[in-house]
Parts: sequence; structure tokens; C-alpha cells
Amino acid sequence: MNETTIVGALLGLIEGLTEFIPVSSTAHLLLAGHFMGFKSPGNSFEVLVQLGAILAILSVYFARLWTLAISLPSSAKARYFVGAILLAFLPAAVIGALAHGFIKSVLFESTALICWVLIGGGIILLLIDRMKLTPKYTDVMDYPLSLAFKIGLFQCLAMVPGTSRSGATIAGALLMGTDKRSAAEFSFFLAMPTMVGAFALDLYKNYDKLAYDDVVTIIVGFITAFIAGVIVVRGLLDFVSRHGFALFGWWRIAIGSLGLVGLWLFG
Repeated sequence: MNETTIVGALLGLIEGLTEFIPVSSTAHLLLAGHFMGFKSPGNSFEVLVQLGAILAILSVYFARLWTLAISLPSSAKARYFVGAILLAFLPAAVIGALAHGFIKSVLFESTALICWVLIGGGIILLLIDRMKLTPKYTDVMDYPLSLAFKIGLFQCLAMVPGTSRSGATIAGALLMGTDKRSAAEFSFFLAMPTMVGAFALDLYKNYDKLAYDDVVTIIVGFITAFIAGVIVVRGLLDFVSRHGFALFGWWRIAIGSLGLVGLWLFG
């Protein structure tokens, strides 16, 4: 097993384990890559490896997605839910396309910023987890369209590496009256078009920059991300229903702090 394969497997494992929990998979990949001396053309690996996580959530939710798809012609509720997801996806689609260059060339390059955002996001997550919030919405199929759109606006915060896409959407949903389980589940569904869109855009922008070794690294990362992602998706909803998000808040603070220490020691 050569170095390229090992790096791809390790980073894919990190992606799969962190994509669907509110700790920012992109931050973990960028920090790990920084200290391992790994750099992908146009920072494309961090986005393209998400294909494994995409397929992981599609495989876990396949039966539900299939039922939803075949009921679309006859079920107003199914059409309403799909419309809510697409509405929530819209802000990230527009802003992501317009700001793609700035995000990849500026925000992805600031390792110290990523660490501070991790710490700040961890503190916010701890505060939200301790709030005595009274849920008004417990079923993702019944989220009002206005709520779905606002959650989509929160998702745009995740364009700053370290924020966490799932963290932003879950925190926003909780503050607007959802329970923890349905907030995490809506985040799962919203991840599907968001991650597919980010993957397609990044592949279109960077496919001509990828060499053979880059493709091998991405494929290996994709496989490990898929396996780890399936494990996380299967267990996350039950975990957050019982334990909340405090563990992830403390994890963010620890990783961000270690990153700052590493930057101070090693640059």
C-alpha cells in the first residue's frame, strides 16, 4: 500500500465519520491535510470525496426515498416535502455558485480561521444544547415552507470551513422550534441535493487539474467515506435523541484548540 492510498483512506475515513455530525468534515479534512502535507489541486479532494458520503446516505435511506419517489404523482404530502427540501437547497445553490472561487481560494486556505470557527461553533452548539427549547415541529414531512427556507439560509453559513453544514442546519432548526431528531433528519435529506450540487460544480471546475494519483486518492477516499458514512448515519439519530449535541460541541472545541496549538508549534 503506497502513501497515496494510505492518505486517501485516512482522509476518506475522516470524511465519512464527520460529514453528518455537526463538527465540520471540511475543517477536519483541511486540518488533517495541512499537518500531513497533503494538498489537492484546487482543494478538490475535500469536495469530491463527499461522493462516498452521498452514496452512504442514499443507501441507508433508499427504501424511504423510493417510497417517496413512487408516491409523488399521487401524494400531495410527498410533493410538499420534496418542494420544502428544494426550497431549503436554493440559497446554498445560488450563493455557492456565485462565491465558489472565493470560498475555495480564500476561505479554504485560512487554517487559523478554520480552527477559530471550530471553537466558536462548538461553544454555540453547547449553548443551544442547554437551552430549554419547546419543540413545535417533530415530523420533517410537516415542516412549513418558511421554516425549510430559513434552515436553508443557515446552511449557507457552512460555506465558511469549520462551521459544519449539518451543525448550521441543525442549530438553526432547533432555534426555530424543531426537536433534535427531526432536525438531524431534515439535515440528512437536505444534504443530498446540497452535496450532489457541490460535487458536480467542483468536478466541473477542477476535472482538468486532476492527475492519475489525484483520482486514485479520491477513489480510495470515496470507498472509506462510504463505509464510515453508513455506520454514522445508521446510529446518529438515536444518539442525538438520547444524548443531544454536547459531545460534538466539546469535540469541536478540542480539535480547534489542538489545531491552533499545532499551528503555533509547527506552522
